Amino acid sequence: MDPTALTQNLLSPPILFFALGMLATIIRSDLTVPPAVAKALSIYLLVSIGFHGGYELHHSGLTATVITTLGVAALSSAVLPVLGFLVLRLKIKGEDAAGIAACYGSVSAVTFITAISFLERSQTEYSGHLIAAMALMESPAIVTGIVLASLLRMKSSAADDDSQRPEWRAMAHEALANSAIVLLLGSLVIGYVCGESGWATMKPLVKDPFQAVLCLFLLDMGLVAARRLGDLRRSGAFLVGFALLAPPVQASIGIAASRALGLSQGDALLLAVLFGSASYIAAPAALRLALPKANPSLYVPMSLGLTFPFNIVVGIPLYAMIIQWWWPS
Repeated sequence: MDPTALTQNLLSPPILFFALGMLATIIRSDLTVPPAVAKALSIYLLVSIGFHGGYELHHSGLTATVITTLGVAALSSAVLPVLGFLVLRLKIKGEDAAGIAACYGSVSAVTFITAISFLERSQTEYSGHLIAAMALMESPAIVTGIVLASLLRMKSSAADDDSQRPEWRAMAHEALANSAIVLLLGSLVIGYVCGESGWATMKPLVKDPFQAVLCLFLLDMGLVAARRLGDLRRSGAFLVGFALLAPPVQASIGIAASRALGLSQGDALLLAVLFGSASYIAAPAALRLALPKANPSLYVPMSLGLTFPFNIVVGIPLYAMIIQWWWPS
């Protein structure tokens, strides 16, 4: 990796505010972000990125490349948990392995937003349909994780126990009606429908303050992530290694897929980040209903305490460097 690219990312305001949040927790400061404020910041970021994505999609249209990219994204979200599950089963019991695999097949909206911030700082263009790709990648991984756990229960002759069966309707509602998905897709559609006139009206709200709001949001994320680090002591070296190695491995698959699809460098980075991130909000919420025996004290600290910081500090500039080296100039 080019040391300059890593240094620029480390010294960017969003990453520094994230580090400040972690430091505040480590030194036991009384610094907190009220839950209502954190929720408002999250709503702003999701609406901003969704509306911007819809506006960009209005320009590009639903081309064959766009449709193919969305299909690849959705398919990968169903397949990646299977690969993760096979690795995790070497050391981890069935439902825990399925839960972790589901989180690592799903996506992190905050990591995706941070990648967009990285692209905007480097003045690299990207396409709006990657926002839709992110929304499509939330649910298939959750369904795959549930199917894997169900197959294990059937194999152990536990499938006849009604208490072991997942509540499919409740799980589907939790995954598909999740507030992040509703805001992202809703804003995407609004931005697409409004086009140029809507963008002219909304740009002062959704574009100009974006970086400053992201800094405040990542300050809160740093506070939360540092609190989860203590839980990782119970996870063991194997899960710590998985949390740090799975992102670049999965992102590499995303980069290869982007090269085969002929995507631009900006779109390739976003797809790589989607492949390499892990959900710590939407997927855990659905898994609590669908896989109650899967231990959230494993998959939440892994995705939030290790994978998320790794991706926003090291992963994003690393993936960008690989893409820049591989893509034709």
